[in-house]
Amino acid sequence: MTVSQALIEFLAHQWTVDGDIRERTIPGVFGIFGHGNVAGIGQALKQANVEQPDLMPYYQARNEQAMVHQAVGYARMHRRRGTYAAAASVGPGAANMLTGAALATTNRLPALLLPSDTFATRVADPVLQQLEQPWDIGLQVSDAFRPLSRFFDRVQRPEQLYSIALAAMRVLTDPAETGAVTIALPEDVQAEALDVPVEFLQDREWHIRRPLPERGPLARAVAAIRGAKNPFIVAGGGVLYSGAEDHLRALVEATGIPVGTSQAGGGVLAWDHPQYLGGVGATGTLAANRLAAEADVIIGIGTRYSDFTTASRTAFQNPDVTFVNINVASFDAYKHGSQLPIIADAREALAELSIELEGYEVSREHSERIAREKAEWDATVDDAFAPSRLELPGQPEIIGAVQSSSAPKDVIVQAAGSLPGDLHKLWRVRDPLGYHVEYAFSCMGYEIAGGLGAKRGLLADGDDRDVIVMVGDGSYLMLNTELVTAVAEGIKLIVVLIQNHGYASIGHLSETVGSERFGTWYRSYDGEARNFQGDDVLPVDLAANARSYGLDVIEIEPGGSAIDDLKAAIATAKASDRSTFIHINSDPLIYAPDGAGWWDVPVPEVSTLESTQRAREEYLEQQANQKPLLG
Repeated sequence: MTVSQALIEFLAHQWTVDGDIRERTIPGVFGIFGHGNVAGIGQALKQANVEQPDLMPYYQARNEQAMVHQAVGYARMHRRRGTYAAAASVGPGAANMLTGAALATTNRLPALLLPSDTFATRVADPVLQQLEQPWDIGLQVSDAFRPLSRFFDRVQRPEQLYSIALAAMRVLTDPAETGAVTIALPEDVQAEALDVPVEFLQDREWHIRRPLPERGPLARAVAAIRGAKNPFIVAGGGVLYSGAEDHLRALVEATGIPVGTSQAGGGVLAWDHPQYLGGVGATGTLAANRLAAEADVIIGIGTRYSDFTTASRTAFQNPDVTFVNINVASFDAYKHGSQLPIIADAREALAELSIELEGYEVSREHSERIAREKAEWDATVDDAFAPSRLELPGQPEIIGAVQSSSAPKDVIVQAAGSLPGDLHKLWRVRDPLGYHVEYAFSCMGYEIAGGLGAKRGLLADGDDRDVIVMVGDGSYLMLNTELVTAVAEGIKLIVVLIQNHGYASIGHLSETVGSERFGTWYRSYDGEARNFQGDDVLPVDLAANARSYGLDVIEIEPGGSAIDDLKAAIATAKASDRSTFIHINSDPLIYAPDGAGWWDVPVPEVSTLESTQRAREEYLEQQANQKPLLG
């Protein structure tokens, strides 16, 4: 077999096992072919398609970055048990996957990347699209994947394939190590032949590790929690990836401990659960942030503790606060100087905590405080969703319309801009898989490709729930071509495009740091002022763009009935078996309710602009609440 043929057949026989669940680790390959891989991976996929069509299905994509985003969206829906491989050609094809690699690694979600390389023999150097560095001629574009990947290797000789492929699979299926896994494939080696051992091509199972908590750390954590007057749980994506939401619910119902979630943790509890206070941190709810600020013990479960989750280390203000941090990865368990790290699977740790904390409950006074804060925030969200009848509704009202028109199990997908923050505060999650906001890398352009990957993941499980992608015009313009992929395969997406005529999120941030929304509006260039700050809105028709791809398009006209029309459009889209694009204009200056979270974005120490001077004063006031360590 050639190296490519052997690799494709090897991948077809890899299985992930998680308890009673057994599924293919790599159910398919995305690929865009060029001279670097058309005669290698491309030929191998073609041969497999002719001889065994179900062995390793091939899927087209329109952008290499988007291939990786699809793999990540799929992995999220499958709780990291499966993902796709993404094959790209030499040079720009490989480089286009770099953003996707960083996104996968940052989110702790698996994706297998197969970038092509130039000739290992260097027989024809320099070839088309080859990177030439005089100080290191062997350095290639694929080397840029090294710092972005959890595993990287290059198959420079055919015999290296065996050890590299096995090592890659180990990392891909390890909860503590997973992320982007990159196998670079020189274009000549891809086509070289070798005698492949039968053992390499047989079915192989990779069992998900679920490490138990060690007794000593667990006992110390239990003692701290039992001594707490107002503990608080920060639940992250690790709870979902380990399938621990039922264990979390059992623990908080028995103890009364309130829960706030990171973006990745959205869905661990239903929005109306008595102990769930919503998102926590910079984009969190007022209810969650108030309780977190006063908590004497913070129990982090499966969270990376990013600056948004910690509100840039200002969220937890109790001077005597203690941190219990449960994570399958020691790197994350020890974050911010946590005093009581526990290296363990979230599900296993929660099961043990439920046993060890039997009989413990928060005080009735604290329980009443939790209920009161939750009720107040729920009323705040109701007000944000209330009909305004404005000609241009604000984003909160649009979110409310989509929420009320969606089904309980529908999946909302988002990644960047102002929407993640508003959704974190306002979206009422009703299903563990119903909230998919990529906010570790917060990559503009992820939404449509990631949503398509999420839908693939659902369909693979026979789940036909709808995937609703909400996206602003700025992010849409970054990467929208996978809509063509959805049309080509007949995969249904519902895309709600919020037209802000610019970057709504960064525009708002620009105001808070004193930059007065400079460069954030989509306007015609003013040659005299030398900026884009005028009133001449660009005549760009994104609805026409989506229609040109072959989607059904519903345009919501500005006016007092816009929200009613949006609800009707969602109903129409849900009733259809085709992808639907819904276009609605908004007022980007109408903001979601404040959650009292802060994000550290440095403001210049000196400036001639009064707006920047004022912003600096406000920045220093907030910075005074910042801690050097959380623990």
